Amino acid sequence: MKKYLIVTLLAFLFAGCTQETQNKLGRAIVNWTGTNGVLDIYSGGKLVKRFIKIDKISTAYGTDDNKPRPYRYGYGYIDENFNYKVDKGERKVYFEFSDYSTQYIFYENPKK
Repeated sequence: MKKYLIVTLLAFLFAGCTQETQNKLGRAIVNWTGTNGVLDIYSGGKLVKRFIKIDKISTAYGTDDNKPRPYRYGYGYIDENFNYKVDKGERKVYFEFSDYSTQYIFYENPKK
């Protein structure tokens, strides 16, 4: 009974939040629990690079003016053979991609 009361109370608190607050809470939960994201980079319609086991992709902000920059960044493993698994020799790296020119798709890894 106590468990149901707590869940109900949390549901009402969450429902009373603005959409922006709900989005922030949702992102905080994802950041805490982690994700299994995949980032595919295309060139000329062909898959050329894949990063796997990405927790999140962030927007870069200026150091002095704190304005968003036109690129995203994150950390993930390079999937050199495109098999959705971290194989021997595939290491975790930092990556960036431009908002203007990079054709990309970010999605949850379908092969957990």
